[in-house]
Amino acid sequence: MDRGKTTIAASAVAIVLLCTVGALPALAQRTLNDALTSRTEGKVGQEPDRLLVDAKEIVYNNDKNTIAASGDVELNYQGRTLQADRVTYDRNTGRVYAEGHARMTDKDGTVATGERFELTDDFKDGFIDTLRVTQSTIYQGRPVTTRFSAPRAERSAGETTIFERGTYTACEPCKEHPEKPPLWQVKAAKIIHNNSEQTIYYEDATVEIYGIPIAYLPYFWTPDPTVKRKTGFLSPRYIGSSSLGQGAAIPFFWALAPNYDLTLTPAYMSRQGVLGQAEWRHRLDTGYYNIRAAGIVQQDLGAFLKSPFGPGDRENRGSLESSGMFYLNDRWRWGWDVSLVSDKWFLENYHIRSESLSNNYLKESISTLYLQGKGDRSFFDMRGYYFQGLSTSDWQKQQPVVAPVIDYNKRINGPEGIGGEVAIDVNITSLSREAAQFQQIPVRTTSLFGIYGTCAVFQHDSCLVRGISGNASRASATVSWRREFIDPIGQVWTPFTYLRADNFWFSPRLTGFQNPELINFLPGDSEYALRVMPAIGLDYRFPFVADIGDIGRQVIEPIAQIIARPNESRIGRLPNEDAQSLVFDDTSIFEWDKFSGYDRAEGGVRANVGVQYTVTNNNDFNANVLFGQSYQLAGRNSFTPGDLVNAGRESGLQTANSDYVGRFQVSPNKNISFTARGRFDQEDFGLNRLEAGISANLNPFIPVNASIIYARYAPQPELGFTRRREGVLSSASWNITDNWRVFGSVLVDLDRYLVARDNFIQSYLRNPATAVYNRQNLAYVSSMSLGLGYVDECTTFMVNYSTSPREIAISSGEKDRNQTVSFTLELRTLGQISVNQNLNGATGESGTVKK
Repeated sequence: MDRGKTTIAASAVAIVLLCTVGALPALAQRTLNDALTSRTEGKVGQEPDRLLVDAKEIVYNNDKNTIAASGDVELNYQGRTLQADRVTYDRNTGRVYAEGHARMTDKDGTVATGERFELTDDFKDGFIDTLRVTQSTIYQGRPVTTRFSAPRAERSAGETTIFERGTYTACEPCKEHPEKPPLWQVKAAKIIHNNSEQTIYYEDATVEIYGIPIAYLPYFWTPDPTVKRKTGFLSPRYIGSSSLGQGAAIPFFWALAPNYDLTLTPAYMSRQGVLGQAEWRHRLDTGYYNIRAAGIVQQDLGAFLKSPFGPGDRENRGSLESSGMFYLNDRWRWGWDVSLVSDKWFLENYHIRSESLSNNYLKESISTLYLQGKGDRSFFDMRGYYFQGLSTSDWQKQQPVVAPVIDYNKRINGPEGIGGEVAIDVNITSLSREAAQFQQIPVRTTSLFGIYGTCAVFQHDSCLVRGISGNASRASATVSWRREFIDPIGQVWTPFTYLRADNFWFSPRLTGFQNPELINFLPGDSEYALRVMPAIGLDYRFPFVADIGDIGRQVIEPIAQIIARPNESRIGRLPNEDAQSLVFDDTSIFEWDKFSGYDRAEGGVRANVGVQYTVTNNNDFNANVLFGQSYQLAGRNSFTPGDLVNAGRESGLQTANSDYVGRFQVSPNKNISFTARGRFDQEDFGLNRLEAGISANLNPFIPVNASIIYARYAPQPELGFTRRREGVLSSASWNITDNWRVFGSVLVDLDRYLVARDNFIQSYLRNPATAVYNRQNLAYVSSMSLGLGYVDECTTFMVNYSTSPREIAISSGEKDRNQTVSFTLELRTLGQISVNQNLNGATGESGTVKK
C-alpha cells in the first residue's frame, strides 16, 4: 500500500463526524471538517458545525494534502447540500471541487447544477461551469419556477451569483425539444442575483420571444420573484391620445415599512402637461386603509367638449379617494369608500383607477361610510351614501345625499306553545335632495340646458317624480311569524302573520329653481305620517310525488296563498325612493309584499295561486315548470292608482285578475341549462314580458362555454317606456388549446327594428311614393367585444376589441362612441405591459408591475 495514500471503501456508507468514529476514518473525516468547524468553535452557546458525508469511497492523499470522495457523493453542511460524482477537498487552498452531475441545493430550495463546481470550504464562494439554477416560489398567489443559466458563474458570500453571458426565464423548456428557446427569456452580458437585496440586475440585456430579440435595455433591474414589495421604479406607462398627446408615466414604489408604502406616479403628456398621482397604503393590526390622489393643470382645454357637455372650460382637474376597513372585534367592523372628483369626466378621460365606480350601464361614483355587525341569527348594517353622477346628462342637484340607512334583521324561535320562527326587520332611511327629479311621460321631455331631462310643467298624469326635493326620512319596523305544518296526507300548511309600521317625516321644497309645485303635497299636509299594515295569511302546498322508472321522480305541486290586510293608505302622497322598480314574474308571485322597497306597503286581500311541476332523475336531468296568477279579492288594489312614479301601473298587477306568469326550466345534463320566464296578458294571453336564456358548457367534447339571453318587454308608457324593448345578449369562450382561447360578447338592440318599421309606416301614410325602409336599422349592435388570449406558466397575453353604446360615449364627453383595442402582455416575474387605444383618439396607457 502507498504510504502517502489511504483508501476507505464502502457500499453506500454514511460517515457522520460525531467523535464516535474509528481512528483511521476519523483522520479523513476530521480533516474534511477542520476548516468547516473552525468558524464556530469557541463561541459560547454555539455548537460546532458538522458535516455529513455520504459516498461509496473516500480517498485521503497525504502527499497532495487532499481528500476525495467519489461515487454518488452527497455532502450536507449548514443547510446546504452538494451532490456530485466526485468531490475533492484541497487542504492547501481550502477549496472544494465537485465534478460530474454536480448539484447544490441551498437552504431556500434553490437548485444549482453545473459541469464543475469550485467552491470555498463553506460552499459560499466560488466558480461554476455551465451553471443552471432553478428556484420555485409563490408569485402573485401562484407557484412559479424561475431558471438562470450561464457558461460560467461566480458565487460570492453565498448571497450573490454573477452569471456571465447569462439567461433568465420563468418558462418551462419544451419537453419534446428542450434545445429550442423558451417562449421568452432575457439574455444579458451579466446577470447579478443578489439574495440579500432580493434584486436581479441585468447589464447589456436583450428580451427575446421564441429566440427573436424584441427589446434591448443597457441596464435594468427587477425584484427577486420571492419579493412581494420592494422600493424602486416600476415599469413605465406610455400614453398616446389625441386629447392628451404623447407622453409617459414612471411610477415609483416606496416600501417604507412592511405594513405601509407610497406610490408616486408623475406623468408627462405633450398636450396637457403633468398629471400627478399618489397612493398611500397602510395595514394595521385590525384593518387597513389607503388614500389616492390625482391632479392636473390642463394646458390645452380645446381637447375636450365645452361645458355642459364636457370639461373644456376646466383648467384644474383632479380627484381624491380613500377606502378602509377595520375590525372592532370578531362580530363588528366599520369602513369607508369615499371619492371626490372635480368633474364628471376626469376619471375616464385620464383612466384613473377608482374603487368607487359602480358597474351600472351609466357610471356613477358612490361614496359610503358603514358599520356592520353579525350575530348567530342577526345582522346589522348602518351606512351613508353620496352619489356623484358621471354622465353628461346627470345633474348633481338631483342626486340625493343618503344618511343614514340602517338595516337590522333578527331571527328567533317562536314562543313556547306556538313554535315557528319570529323575524324582526328594521329599516331607517333619511335623505335630502336640492332639486326634484322629474321625468315626463310620454317621453316628450324639455331639456334643461339641453341635456337634463325634466318636465316643462308638472302635472300628475304626465310627469313622474323620481325624487322629491327637500328632506325625507322613514323608519320602518316589521315583526313576522310563520310556522310549517304537514298533515298525515302530506299537505303542507304554513300560517303566517306580520305587523309593519312606517313613520314618515318629509319636508318637500315646493318652490325654487327646478322645483315646480308638487300637487301631491297640498298646502297643510302634515310633514309627519304614520302607516300601519297588519296582515295574516296562509300558504298551502300539496305535493303529489311519483317515481316512474327511468323517467325519474315527478312532483306536481298545487300552491295557494291568501293574505288579508287593510287598504294601503296615502298612496301617492308619500315619497317613494326605494320601491320604484316592480317586476311581477315567477320569482315574486308568492311574495308577501311584492313592492321592492319599504316606501310602499301592499294592502288589500290578495290570493296567489299556481301549480308547479318538477322532474329529476339520476342522469343529471331536471326540469321545472311553474304557472300562476294573482287575484285582488277585496279592498283597494295597491298597484292600480299609481304613486309619484306610477309604481305598480302596467306591472300586470293593476287589475283585479293579474297577468299570468310562468317559468320553464330544463337541464338535460349538468352542462346545459335552458330557462324561460314570461308574463302573459290576462285578457288575450298576449306576451307582455319574456326572458329566455340558454347556457352550455360543452366540455369535454368541445372546449366551449356559451350563453345567449333574449329579452322582450311590451311598452309601458305610464312608466316612460313608449316602445317595445327587445334585445339579445350573447357571449362565448372557446379554448382552442390548453393555452389559447378566443372569447367575445355582443349586445344587439332589436328595438331599432321597431323604430325603422314605425318610421316607414308613418312615412308611407304621408306619401307612399317617397317612403323608404331603412334596412340598416333592422338590428343595432349596441355593444360588442372580441378577444384572443394566451396563458401558460410564464406568460399572459390578451388582445381585445370592444365597442360601447353611444350613450356611454356621451357620458365621457367624447364626440363618438367608444371603440377600444386593448393589449396586455405579462412576462411573469419580469413585468407587464398593457395598452388601451381608443380608435377615436381616447387615452392609451401601458405598463404595470407588482408592488
